[in-house]
Amino acid sequence: MQKILKIVVLILGLLGVVFLARIIAAGDDAIKAAAAGGDTSLVEPMTWIAYIILAMVLAFVVFFVLKNLFSNTATLKNTLISVGAFLVILLIAYFVSGGDKTEYFYNNIVATPGESQLVGAGLVAFYVLIVISIGVMLFSGIKKMIK
Repeated sequence: MQKILKIVVLILGLLGVVFLARIIAAGDDAIKAAAAGGDTSLVEPMTWIAYIILAMVLAFVVFFVLKNLFSNTATLKNTLISVGAFLVILLIAYFVSGGDKTEYFYNNIVATPGESQLVGAGLVAFYVLIVISIGVMLFSGIKKMIK
């Protein structure tokens, strides 16, 4: 696996260098003129390399997080408790925030009452999480001062 990964990294790195050399050789003015005409063929391969690398990194991160999470049951229990607490805060925030009767416009489109309630729930959840984080920081600071 390590050998295959090194080969893939080498290939992607070489392709990135080649595509970067093409971009530098063309120059800014030529790229801007081509893009204004709808031709993005110089820059597009480089963006695809970036997308591929991003997808690989995300896949590895998710894989190793899940592998580590399920290999240790204590970690899994603490994670599930934290996620559950976060979902409870979101649900409470959703039910506490009532739909607003005011009509809000975004790009000349009226926001529905459901959208308004979701925005309100996001704001309430944000405020609750800020208060909780400040409380935890104060508690840990006072606890360290007492020791």
